[in-house]
Amino acid sequence: MPAKKHVRNEDAGTEAAVEAERGETGLTGTALHQDPHAVKPVTEKRLESAIGREVRNLRRQHGLTIGDLASATGMSLGMLSKIERGNISPSLATLQALSQALGVPITGFFKGFEQQRSAVFVKAGEGVEMERRGTRAGHQYNLLGHIGNNSSGVTVEPYLITLSKESDVFPTFQHDGLEFLYMLEGEFIYRHAETRVHMQPGDSFFFDADAPHGPEDFVKLPCIYLSIICYPQDRGER
Repeated sequence: MPAKKHVRNEDAGTEAAVEAERGETGLTGTALHQDPHAVKPVTEKRLESAIGREVRNLRRQHGLTIGDLASATGMSLGMLSKIERGNISPSLATLQALSQALGVPITGFFKGFEQQRSAVFVKAGEGVEMERRGTRAGHQYNLLGHIGNNSSGVTVEPYLITLSKESDVFPTFQHDGLEFLYMLEGEFIYRHAETRVHMQPGDSFFFDADAPHGPEDFVKLPCIYLSIICYPQDRGER
């Protein structure tokens, strides 16, 4: 039998039980677009090796010998051999000649290059305590990691948030992006637009953060939960 969620509907003017089947929340029946187990093609740490591998692969895909490609580009056999082995760094003019002969854009030669990817590890208790824009009194934010510009084009802010008896209720936070909450300790009533959910340890809540949201009523303190906010890099925090 599908799991059901208990929600308070403010439009009815009273606390009403709203039964929402998992199928209605989008948790089932929808295939994810990204395969988390997919393996990307082999990449090279040296740019010259990445370009050479790509030139060789494209040449073979076209059924060309090194001599054929040399004739098409006006380069020597020795030069092409060194490029394919990654022994030299080809000039822009050389890459342009290769791109015309192989029918690919110049940027196509760089796709096998492994760019540096960032990673952040934070030991338990070592998150950076900070005041996020719009932070209310008694809302303790610990930033658990931060990566600036990255290949995904998305900024992600993972926080461990603690609310105590000194904390204000504030159900009208509003900002760009999406937000995911996971309750670790305590209980509260959390508002999102016209929906109220009673969150307990183990519960999660995922929503569009552009609608007013936030803790509206504390049931059991302290409340400790994860908040993960993500938004496009070009928008920044608002």
